Amino acid sequence: MTTATNGRADRSAVPRHVRTLIIGSGFSGLGAAIKLDQAGQGDFLVLERGLEVGGTWRDNTYPGAACDVPSQLYSYSFALNPDWSRSFSRQEEIQAYIRSVAERSGVLGRHRFGVEVLGADWDGDAARWRVQTTEGDYTADAVIAAVGALCEPALPDIKGISGFRGELFHSSQWNHDADLTGKRVAIIGTGASAIQIVPSIAADVAHLDVYQRTAPWVMPRADRRYSPAERFAFRHVPGFQRLARAGVYAMRETQVVGLARMPALLKPLQLAAQLHLRRGIKDRALRRKVTPDFTIGCKRMLISNDYYPALDRDDVDVVTDPIREVTAHSIITADGTERPVDALIVATGFHVTDSPTFEVIRGRSGDSLAQTWRRIGMQAYKGTTVAGFPNMFFMVGPNTGLGHSSMVYMIESQINYVVDAVATMHRRGLATVEVRGDVQDHFNRKLQEQLAPSVWMTGGCASWYLDSHGNNTTLWPGFTFDFRRSTRRFDLDAYHLTTRPTGRDRAGANLEESAS
Repeated sequence: MTTATNGRADRSAVPRHVRTLIIGSGFSGLGAAIKLDQAGQGDFLVLERGLEVGGTWRDNTYPGAACDVPSQLYSYSFALNPDWSRSFSRQEEIQAYIRSVAERSGVLGRHRFGVEVLGADWDGDAARWRVQTTEGDYTADAVIAAVGALCEPALPDIKGISGFRGELFHSSQWNHDADLTGKRVAIIGTGASAIQIVPSIAADVAHLDVYQRTAPWVMPRADRRYSPAERFAFRHVPGFQRLARAGVYAMRETQVVGLARMPALLKPLQLAAQLHLRRGIKDRALRRKVTPDFTIGCKRMLISNDYYPALDRDDVDVVTDPIREVTAHSIITADGTERPVDALIVATGFHVTDSPTFEVIRGRSGDSLAQTWRRIGMQAYKGTTVAGFPNMFFMVGPNTGLGHSSMVYMIESQINYVVDAVATMHRRGLATVEVRGDVQDHFNRKLQEQLAPSVWMTGGCASWYLDSHGNNTTLWPGFTFDFRRSTRRFDLDAYHLTTRPTGRDRAGANLEESAS
């Protein structure tokens, strides 16, 4: 299909039409490419706006960046990594793993790096997608949108922030040329990135202000280096690493009962977090300030051994008053206090339920995905397909997120489903597959019913898990093996189908095979 130079697609040989176009090459896009190739569906192209694979783990290089999922779960099941150095891996090690998998897979020759997708429109007459990019247009029979949920930084709407004269950057766009040593630094946010950044820079800066809107629950981080004997066993003892992986997986799945079914069972976990807080912070006033007022698990549970001790330093202040405005060299809070700042770090998360990508994907009616979801709420069928968007498959789509285990497991489940869909379309000569609206509606009604008793809906917090309709459109409401079971095969009966005209039918209309 293409020739390759140094493992990259030769620009002159890149096709303008492919059977499957993949947007993004993080864990989900790369995994989809590898599995399509292994399934004999090699007519695909991957468009990636970055300069290499990796997605979130390529972009987030801030100090202290690491994973909060155990290393044994944070890899493809078809490409286990026996060389993890720690029980919780750091950013550079995860990125190196993703890069090595890509290089061994043989799919880099069907990647185009440095190419940003500007729009995608469904052409009903031709039964294909027309995709506009920074290097011209492409067409594809099917599109796999693997842009990720944590890829578009969410910047705070604060008066005067654009006029700040010091260093200013988002945690996911860390400026490594900025020297924070001896400077007064402010960080806005106390989420997963912030609790890793704060202890990583606190000892080097002159003073650190941590602007907290909502205190998170923080659990101990059971991180350690693997011993030489363990690493030897991972590599050389048959089945040892898979057994270790299965044990970690099973332990993590036990949390689902408390999170999704009976939040009262989370009480021991909350008591453990409270004890962790008391041990980490000696100052009682500060301890009260950083104690959450909601049930543990309602917002994302965080893990750290050094966040609380960093907050307890004399040169670190936790500020809970809302920010009124940012001036050229300071931050002013609602109580009128002005604090000088040399560098401002924004750790305010990402556009998850309102990603800009949703605005540029336009379906059968001409409406964008964003318009569709503003009207009906953010929803999909099995987190993967959306009525009105034929031949479009979303990776890490609505209600595929987790509050307890590895997203790589969910990604692989979706990959199974999508690869089977593409192979089925090819085998049966299908022009289009589009999930039926009634099937999607029923699926999502059941989802919200299952989510109703969960801690995410009853725990007393507001979170990015919820969309503008108040629905939890982010998290899967049960065991991950249930999701794996539901996506094992592409279920044609849930879809409207059309076939491609062949022979004497070519001049006529497509044959309708509605499975309703």
